[in-house]
Amino acid sequence: MEEYVIDIEAENKEIRKRYRALLRACKPTLQKGDKQEIRKAFDLALESHKEMRRKSGEPYIYHPIAVAQIAAEEIGLGTTSIVCSLLHDVVEDTSMTLRDIEDQFGKKVARIIDGLTKIAGVFDPNSSIQAENFRKMLLTLADDVRVILIKLADRLHNMRTMEFMARHKQLKIASETSYLYAPLAHRLGLYAIKSELEDLSMKYTDPDTYKFIAKKLNEKKAEREKFVADFIAPVKEILIEQGITANVFGRPKSIHSIWNKMRKKSIPFEEVYDLFAIRVIIDTDIDKEKTECWKVYSIITDLYRPNPDRLRDWVSSPKGNGYESLHTTVMGPRGQWVEVQIRTRRMNEIAEKGFAAHWKYKESNSDNGLDQWIQKVRDVLGNPEPNALDFLDDFKMNLFSDEIFIFTPKGTLIQLPNGATALDFAFEIHSDIGATCIGAKVNHKLVPLSHPLQNGDQVEIITSSKQTPKEDWLNFVITAKAKGKIRSSLKEEKRRVAEDGKETLERKLKSLKITYNTDNINKIANYFKFPSSQELFYNVAKGVIDIKNLREYVANEKLPEVTSNQFASHISGLVEKINKKDVDTILIGDDYQKIDYTLAPCCNPIPGDDIFGFLTVNDGIKIHRTSCPNASKLMANYGYRILKAKWASSQHDTAFLTGIRIIGIDDVGLVNQLTTVISQEFKVNIRSLSISSNEGIFEGNIMVHVNNTEQLDNLIKHLKQVTGITSVTRYESEN
Repeated sequence: MEEYVIDIEAENKEIRKRYRALLRACKPTLQKGDKQEIRKAFDLALESHKEMRRKSGEPYIYHPIAVAQIAAEEIGLGTTSIVCSLLHDVVEDTSMTLRDIEDQFGKKVARIIDGLTKIAGVFDPNSSIQAENFRKMLLTLADDVRVILIKLADRLHNMRTMEFMARHKQLKIASETSYLYAPLAHRLGLYAIKSELEDLSMKYTDPDTYKFIAKKLNEKKAEREKFVADFIAPVKEILIEQGITANVFGRPKSIHSIWNKMRKKSIPFEEVYDLFAIRVIIDTDIDKEKTECWKVYSIITDLYRPNPDRLRDWVSSPKGNGYESLHTTVMGPRGQWVEVQIRTRRMNEIAEKGFAAHWKYKESNSDNGLDQWIQKVRDVLGNPEPNALDFLDDFKMNLFSDEIFIFTPKGTLIQLPNGATALDFAFEIHSDIGATCIGAKVNHKLVPLSHPLQNGDQVEIITSSKQTPKEDWLNFVITAKAKGKIRSSLKEEKRRVAEDGKETLERKLKSLKITYNTDNINKIANYFKFPSSQELFYNVAKGVIDIKNLREYVANEKLPEVTSNQFASHISGLVEKINKKDVDTILIGDDYQKIDYTLAPCCNPIPGDDIFGFLTVNDGIKIHRTSCPNASKLMANYGYRILKAKWASSQHDTAFLTGIRIIGIDDVGLVNQLTTVISQEFKVNIRSLSISSNEGIFEGNIMVHVNNTEQLDNLIKHLKQVTGITSVTRYESEN
């Protein structure tokens, strides 16, 4: 076996080189004494991590230097952030404490590093450690946004250097990134980082599609560059004539956004026309920005015909994350739609570097959406003890949403996520107004609480002192603030009801001669499948559990023991000698054992798909595709329940359910041709078939039983050859 030789001298030289590159990146923001502070942090990090190596075999110090470099160069952060980036893993990975950091670098640095340090210790297995860590990080965000920005830099470097990690770790980290960190980068206006995080996530969760699109983009590169050159030549000419200084260039769309378009519109790569956008960056004074942007818009739309439905004016009303730009879609010289983005140098810096640039220009734009958003985060975090996972889902939904602008009766502008209802608006104004809301007037017409609001609506809220929040309100509010306030109000109400139920249960148990103690209460709660004693008390108070049910409990001699919900023992309980199947199709776990499982109906995996196992609480192990719509959420929230899984190579003759969506030109005998290919040529069984024809367009959804991905790919290839068929794609499930 070849021995791995470490060249210490070469490594030290490389570390010095990387440190000098970091200092060059920091140069624009350096002030007196900053260089010494960065040096002190670098020396401490170097010393702390000297024995540590990354999975690639490189010295660990390469990682903190790279994170600091991203923070300085790609986000534009200053000295405090560089110091924190260099030290971000020191407390977590070494014997250094936060007190040591505070003594050497001050309270601010210690507070940021605390926000970046993962929570240690044992948790309730039903909660999610990842969700708790994310929530801890957001708690610090409310005080200092640099925590999130450094975390994004850390995540970006980890994603860029993930090829040496184990496959299950790659999947967990990539899913968490697409589920949480990419939307967060988007919300903070870091578009370049957001796109790269999404692309890198896709590279690991759906490698085949990623490689396919990357290859296609590469093949068309020269043709695309020629098109961009032809498009921008006349634009540049007129800009020079008009005396406008601007940089005009083409920017390719990210692989992930192209894939999103292919999926949403069910179209092949060849039909995605906006593979790039043209960007015009104007050099102008801050007071002339709006005028100059519209002047350039006028020049472009004189040259090329615009699509009137595709004008987006974020210059007059910036997005909630501070993004300002003018977007239009015009018909290019070869009969192709082209997106054009017009913005100034200041707007571009905010678009590229997001929050950091926003602070730099803050004086000129004090009432910024980002400040409001940070305030909203504070409000959400202000709720007492919200469940970390609920909090995460609500927060995630609000991260992704586009904004709508709603007016109060006095004309004040309120920003809400797209899809918000009248009740969301009420909670946005004030928690008490939300809690006592009974209806609303939208544009002077009376509407129910669940009424979805449209951009530009004027809303007046009607309240009543007798009103209290109801359980069903959670079904039609979407903002994290409204959900949090409703939940905490319901929790308080539930607690009061449960107190009454506790007294009732005590009396009933006395009459049945059962001792009222914690052990018995836990046994009863477990028998009736309630997650907690409070839930049991509540159901007693509501009359769901009465004396009859309790007598059944007593009569049932074999009471289940309350076991600790340790997932390791749960798995060993699932491992059994399985004689039910003639052939084992999937091997699970680190040592790929034969464990019982079920295939998840949300994505219907078939042999050949990249898969993982997910340990559910009640239904054993479920097998999902790594590209399943639910995969990123499961891995992001419950990484510790993810199990490795692979198909057993012996699998040939078992049929698996999957769906095929077919679109084409309707013609006589088309269904007959399709079923002939499926049933007769490929001998594949059809489970269900639904077809519709609308104005000459044929759409069919067919659920079929196939043996593996190879057979499915061949079937799709042959179906595409049927005359009149324009698109054949696999889809996830019958739902």
